Amino acid sequence: MNKKEFNWAILGTGVVANEMANALKKAGKSIYAVGNRTHSKAVDFAEKYGVQKVYDDFHEMFSDENVDIIYITTPHNTHIDFMLEAISNGKHILCEKSITLNSDELNKAIELAEKNNVVLAEAMTIYHMPLYKKLKEIVERGDLGEVRMIQMNFGSYKEYNMKNRFFNMNLAGGALLDIGVYAISFVRWFMSSKPNQVLSQVKYAPTGVDEQAGILLMNDEQEMATISLTLHSKQPKRGMISCDKGYIEIMEYPRAQKAVITYTETGEREEIEVGKHEDALFYEMQDMEKAVMGDREVARLDYTKDVMEIMTGIRKEWGLVYPEERK
Repeated sequence: MNKKEFNWAILGTGVVANEMANALKKAGKSIYAVGNRTHSKAVDFAEKYGVQKVYDDFHEMFSDENVDIIYITTPHNTHIDFMLEAISNGKHILCEKSITLNSDELNKAIELAEKNNVVLAEAMTIYHMPLYKKLKEIVERGDLGEVRMIQMNFGSYKEYNMKNRFFNMNLAGGALLDIGVYAISFVRWFMSSKPNQVLSQVKYAPTGVDEQAGILLMNDEQEMATISLTLHSKQPKRGMISCDKGYIEIMEYPRAQKAVITYTETGEREEIEVGKHEDALFYEMQDMEKAVMGDREVARLDYTKDVMEIMTGIRKEWGLVYPEERK
């Protein structure tokens, strides 16, 4: 699609939808349309951000001939049905993580997107933040030698409210799909190839979703990674890439703007600071439009597919099945 200005539509009106609205506004773009299950929330959102169109029935968004790109922000167990309907109507899709519940769903969406020649992308900050693009260049250039070990932590303390989406089986809750997707995407970003050896342990919440997990990964190059996830105790959002000649440390890694490289031979420390964490969705939006314009690689659907395959395999081993997957 050779077009300078795209009509964006936003499905959902939660926190991240508001962030994208601000990102589009910062870029000088207007939001064409918004839809939500609760119509009044869509009306309020439209008034707040000057959105041109509000649908009485949000499904009208998928067939509106004026819509180019739909940003889906609803709970991830709803993504696949919305994506299939939108893609069938030729809409490009930027979908919040996790993009689907499992690989079967994602493969179905990819197949339909290819058939309809539209862009399908996951709104995964790791793939779009300027810092990660810079660090990937440094690692692939070999400045630090070969990647040996990646260590990831992500822990949030959530109160034991079993109706909260984090613990709700009916909303596809759990640590892996909600926060683990960031850690595994980080690992995939810096590994030379997809991990093909995966071991894990899990602790379940009373509702049956995964509350806490430990994951070990290794690929053919014998690059290794360890991941610690929890929804009921605090951990720093910390990532570390250990190489032959140094290591990279990143704090608050889902939307990081700064990393510290320590060179092991000299002990010298170098700070790399690129981009701004508050512009995370702005970068996602920019790359999405580039992909729609023809640079499909920036969508990083290949990495999204690898990560979803890893998460699907882990949940299969755990025997963790969501209601939608039993149909």
